[in-house]
Amino acid sequence: MNLDWSELAFGSKKPINSLKAVFIAAPRELSAKRFTQLVKTYLPQGNIVLGLAKEPFVVGLEDQIQFKMLQQSAVQAIINKVNAASPNHKIYTITYFQRELVFILEKLSFKKVVFINGSWRQPFHTLPPFFVLASKRVDYELTSPFTDEAEAIGYAKEYGQKPPEPKGLFGASDMMQLAGQAAKRSFDNGFQTGVTLGRKKGAAYEFIAWAFNTVVPYQTYAWHFGAAREKHFAPMHDTNYYDTVHAEVALIIQAQKRGLDLHGTTLFINLLPCPHCSRMFTQTDIAEFVYIHDHSGGYGFNLLTQSGKKVTRMAR
Repeated sequence: MNLDWSELAFGSKKPINSLKAVFIAAPRELSAKRFTQLVKTYLPQGNIVLGLAKEPFVVGLEDQIQFKMLQQSAVQAIINKVNAASPNHKIYTITYFQRELVFILEKLSFKKVVFINGSWRQPFHTLPPFFVLASKRVDYELTSPFTDEAEAIGYAKEYGQKPPEPKGLFGASDMMQLAGQAAKRSFDNGFQTGVTLGRKKGAAYEFIAWAFNTVVPYQTYAWHFGAAREKHFAPMHDTNYYDTVHAEVALIIQAQKRGLDLHGTTLFINLLPCPHCSRMFTQTDIAEFVYIHDHSGGYGFNLLTQSGKKVTRMAR
């Protein structure tokens, strides 16, 4: 049975509710081996309803290979094989737009809901689906998209490498655009931050370096073992439970390793430095900061300005 929420939404929910199934919410891309593991784990518990997103990427993280969503064609052969061999329990599919997940959880009944890490943007406990599950007291779990740590590390090595640096002179808007490109290399699905460092050359900037907020000890660590923020139900700005090195810190580490001269340079960043990074920057030779999105009520703006730095907010 292949269902589509657009058709099911206004019809009877009895056929799917009667399955008393384990629902695997539309996951990010999975290897055939990992999908088979999930089937072996949950099929003995009952029928499985596999969600499939109509969008090719996690919403808000489009066109980033590390945030591809699972396509039915990648697992259909496994589903067919399982359904032909299993006498009691079957695998069903339901396709939907990611924004519709909250309605599916509200209107349908499942014995358990499984979420694959890396398949959503922002911490899970801050999203509407979490509150629906909590209010309905539905059992749920967050699990890894990988078969084991070796697969997680292999994926990080394949898709999490630092991109080659551009060369030459760039305008201010181009430097910010490059910071945005750097941000898209982050595996942090809470918020992707990117920075570029340049030196003023007339009306342009000589590109020096770029960095992004990097999950440690490797990019897929939080997906495989679970994000610290989600395990501890921590708020967005709680740095006690945070899996990444801030982009700003990554840049300073890079500067130290490469022996870069920071005197009189300009840092472009898509998010105003947080209080911790702002305090660090007061002690550096970076002269100017250009940002787009505000942070912490403008704490960084005030502190950096009071420290003699030039701080400018660039229009989106």
